[in-house]
Amino acid sequence: MADLEDDPHAATAAVGDLDSPVPPSTRVPAGQPEQAEPAGSLERARELLAAHPIADGHSGLARALKYASGYEYDIELGERVLETDIPRLRDGCVGAQFLSLHVPPELTGERALSATLEQIDLVRSLVASCPEGLRLALSADDLADARNCGRVATLLGPVAGPALSDSLGTLRAFHALGVRSLTLAGTSWTQGTGLTRFGHEVVREMNRLGVLVDLAGCSADTMRRTLAVAGAPVVVSHHPARVPDDVLGLLRANRGVCMVACTATTIRETADRLDHVREVAGPESVGLSGAYDTGTPHAPGLGDVSCFPRVIAELLDRDWPDPDIEALTWSNVSRVLREAEFMARATQPRRGPSTATLPALDA
Repeated sequence: MADLEDDPHAATAAVGDLDSPVPPSTRVPAGQPEQAEPAGSLERARELLAAHPIADGHSGLARALKYASGYEYDIELGERVLETDIPRLRDGCVGAQFLSLHVPPELTGERALSATLEQIDLVRSLVASCPEGLRLALSADDLADARNCGRVATLLGPVAGPALSDSLGTLRAFHALGVRSLTLAGTSWTQGTGLTRFGHEVVREMNRLGVLVDLAGCSADTMRRTLAVAGAPVVVSHHPARVPDDVLGLLRANRGVCMVACTATTIRETADRLDHVREVAGPESVGLSGAYDTGTPHAPGLGDVSCFPRVIAELLDRDWPDPDIEALTWSNVSRVLREAEFMARATQPRRGPSTATLPALDA
């Protein structure tokens, strides 16, 4: 299944839309024009987000910066050419972001590995250049510390599975560099029955390290098989289609999180998808993914990272209770990271680094 970022030029092709004013929107009858949300709902949304900010499950900022050559961006003061900058992260009440390290799909093998390492270096340099706005996060504690200091926690990942080049040693090297999430889609070991023997070993090694398993873009069979194998909670960071209900049920049992992307045609449709995941998987298994700077179109009123409070205002209008809002925005992501870390600490004394290779297991 195609990833949201398949087009290496997409991140810069769609950014011109930001030059036009974006009207606010709220829940309205299908076919009717979007109208401004009640001021009270938006104010209440911002009050909740002040204590429980958005943990955005998938941002394309790193790739947008990497592949938009010939232009110097100013993320700290404001950059309207992109959909993300620090002033708008603050306006959007964003407390944490996973910065995707996916590379153009035509890059394979050593080229994909090299391009991924360059993006890791880019993100680390970006964070270092914006110490008053960003902070690198390697753990759930780092996430909380960044929030408490008024910084946006920046997490490295997901890395695209093909960038591993079928090497568990490369996975360990990525983890040592700070990567905390990896997408399984697009690999030879997620084909056929959904997850090969080597794929099982990759998931086990990710659990041993504390790297989140990201099922975005995977087939339903791969999702089911991975959820049967994974010992730690998994995430679905930006799946382009509706996750099957039976998989959402398995995700609930796994205590994982399905992050709904703000890429529907209206804010109302985004809220509908959040309602569905919450109903089927439960309030502890739903999260938000902006999918900004990935080249994917967004609904009117959701044009950049400053617009997250409008989604929360819509959910308040649908009578979501405060605890469910708090779980959606921050607590679920923080918990998944913490439980993955706990799993790693419990596993490492009993299981050393895996020496498995793809030819040996999947011959």
